[in-house]
Amino acid sequence: MNTTTKRPAVPAGTARVITAAGALATAGSTLLAWTYTSAYPGNLTVYGYPGGLQLLTLTSGLITLALALAALGVKGLRWLAPAGTTKALRLSALAGLGTTWFTVVSIAATLGGLVHLEPGAWVAAVASAVPVAGAFLLPDDTRAPAAARELGSWAEILIIVAAFGAGLYVITYGIDTEYGELFTGYLITVGLTAAALSKSGLIARLNALTAKHRTVTIGAAFAAAAAFPFTQTSDQYTSVAANILIFATVALGLNVVVGLAGLLDLGYVAFLGVGAYAAALVSGSPASPFDVHLPFWAAVLVGATASLVFGVVIGAPTLRLRGDYLAIVTLGFGEIFRIAVNNMDGSSGPNITGGPNGVPNIPDLVILGYDFGQPHVIGGITLGRFANYYLLMLVFTAVVVLVFARANNSRIGRAWVAIREDETAATAMGINTFRLKLMAFALGAALAGLAGTVQAHVSYTVVPEQYLFAGPVPPNSAFLLAAVILGGMGTISGPLLGASLLYLIPAKLQFMQDYQLLLFGAALILLMRFRPEGLIADRRKQLEFHEDTAPPTVPDQKTPDETAGLTKAGA
Repeated sequence: MNTTTKRPAVPAGTARVITAAGALATAGSTLLAWTYTSAYPGNLTVYGYPGGLQLLTLTSGLITLALALAALGVKGLRWLAPAGTTKALRLSALAGLGTTWFTVVSIAATLGGLVHLEPGAWVAAVASAVPVAGAFLLPDDTRAPAAARELGSWAEILIIVAAFGAGLYVITYGIDTEYGELFTGYLITVGLTAAALSKSGLIARLNALTAKHRTVTIGAAFAAAAAFPFTQTSDQYTSVAANILIFATVALGLNVVVGLAGLLDLGYVAFLGVGAYAAALVSGSPASPFDVHLPFWAAVLVGATASLVFGVVIGAPTLRLRGDYLAIVTLGFGEIFRIAVNNMDGSSGPNITGGPNGVPNIPDLVILGYDFGQPHVIGGITLGRFANYYLLMLVFTAVVVLVFARANNSRIGRAWVAIREDETAATAMGINTFRLKLMAFALGAALAGLAGTVQAHVSYTVVPEQYLFAGPVPPNSAFLLAAVILGGMGTISGPLLGASLLYLIPAKLQFMQDYQLLLFGAALILLMRFRPEGLIADRRKQLEFHEDTAPPTVPDQKTPDETAGLTKAGA
């Protein structure tokens, strides 16, 4: 006789109440002191005023509370979770638990023991575990995603503007973090919260709104990005943001080659170097052997053209190769470029690039009387040197995004995707694969050269060590490729996000400098296992890697006219 009894399940309503109560307790615990000494950064010793990592725990607790109230059916909050709340609650509760427990452990490890914890830290540790337990007691959501309620155009536009405003605040907070512990907690909170909002369906709902109001979305995105320097009081963090934009723009150019055309280029950073050296040599540097000082627009054309020419010269004899053979050849080109500019010092070769010393003392830009090297007061806010170059690089990023979007949606872009998916089949369809691959290679090289012209002026000096295959400081070829894969190949926002993470994490976590290749390699392995399409994937990649969860519709189904146009593009 079987005497095993089945344990009664906790009612869903009770689990939701437990989750909501735990989230409220987690948020309330941040009003207590977590340690008695200010030796730990962030000043967690004040009662009634959260600071440092406590603010991240407070944010996670409030978001979990909002989702729990939405699960309880509170009117006005169900809009937050059209796809269900269970998975979102679990991830959001884990964000609070992870941030809180990281803080408690970090305090003990930094100050030398648990004795340095105040009772508030113990309350927070216990309270943050309650919503996790409640969320995992909830049954899985089985209902279909709720249809979005029709809103007025003005309300939808306000939601888009508010979303970009919140995004600006979150990004600014991450860049402005002053110490490694806070940035680590920021990564835990933002990463798990973003996943929670994705599972809730809120991000998909926002994406639908941005697709509906594309013009407003583009304007809001550019305005939010342009507002970043005006939130800073010095150039300390604006310099990081300017370099992130350079890295992200180059990664987006590589996305043309790798993400659209499917060409594995391991020497792409050389094209960035060609553009930077070409612009440096004609921008009036005293170290340049050419007595030339072209205006900036002309230097940009020189840098982009030089990179484009190198792309054609290198691509013409090598693009008949495929796969690993092409990767090896492009890797060789990157090393040849670095060695060549290192030897053009007047001793081992002609005196052109200055050899190991590079081209120093590149003058600051002056465009229409606006000196980028001098601070300027705009609207009562002082913009320093890096803020000026950040705004200039933002314009270049917008140009590269426009070029990528136009190319991706054109007949040539569809032909590139066909080549990426199956080059043999594309050839059988009549596509001139060699010509189109050469076009992708040349376009990607030109976009990298475009960014290189600004990089040369931002860094003042161009040296060969900046253009390695894998080095301690991005951008380099390995990190550029990792940014494209991590963010999501073939998308616009994916490489921008991937490049931002890969630049910002080593800049904020100095202890990772000696282990970054190991850690990023492990991160890529985990990414390939759990999300092979990247952090931000296009619809085709999602269907390719997750066929079991794909909707019963076939995306990008081509009409006969589009098929004829695809063939015409490769003719």
